[in-house]
Amino acid sequence: MPDCRAPVAVFDSGLGGISVLRELVRTLPRENYLYFGDSLHAPYGTKTPQEVITLSLQAADRLLAQGAKALVVACNTVTSAAIATLREHYPQLPIIGTEPALKPAVERHPGGRILVMATAMTISERKFSDLREHYQQDAEIIPLACSGLMEFVERGELSGPNLEAYLHEKLDLCLRQPVDAIVLGCTHYPFLAGAIRKVAGPRPEILDGSHGITIQLRRRLEEQGLLKP
Repeated sequence: MPDCRAPVAVFDSGLGGISVLRELVRTLPRENYLYFGDSLHAPYGTKTPQEVITLSLQAADRLLAQGAKALVVACNTVTSAAIATLREHYPQLPIIGTEPALKPAVERHPGGRILVMATAMTISERKFSDLREHYQQDAEIIPLACSGLMEFVERGELSGPNLEAYLHEKLDLCLRQPVDAIVLGCTHYPFLAGAIRKVAGPRPEILDGSHGITIQLRRRLEEQGLLKP
């Protein structure tokens, strides 16, 4: 049985999961954390599902060897491709995945138009299709594959003309008809929220899934008596 003082491991394909770690530290400040960003093999969104599974198992082994009591998969692509395999390999370990914040977006904008920005793999995987199907009766959900966007974060390029040109190319057509919310379906994208706001204008609400992850982590740790007092 892991010690409640053991760390929570947070794993992403690069720097993006720091946006989730930031929310975890804010919401659960007593916990200890390990963070592993696999920038060496980023981006994951252009790899095959089997490649993502292999890299994810390697990362999980590495973090568990350091005594992690829980694993937060702070990556939508890994969650889509590998979360089921991770849970099969580590059935006793609390493993919390990441998914686009469609539920809060639909609840806040019933009947509205909701744009989901994510990697091509996240959008193509069954997990997102099921999520979209669940909520498509309540809102118009528009998936937008943004291959190459997370690389701006990995380069530290969070603003500037190149990023704005990319965002205009991706968003202008979708925004010809106003949208009510933009869901950031990759943990890298919150670092680009300012640039996205500049291109999208003041109207759409911009949401990400980090708060939902913290709620789920707290629940799972409490269930297993692992929440640090």
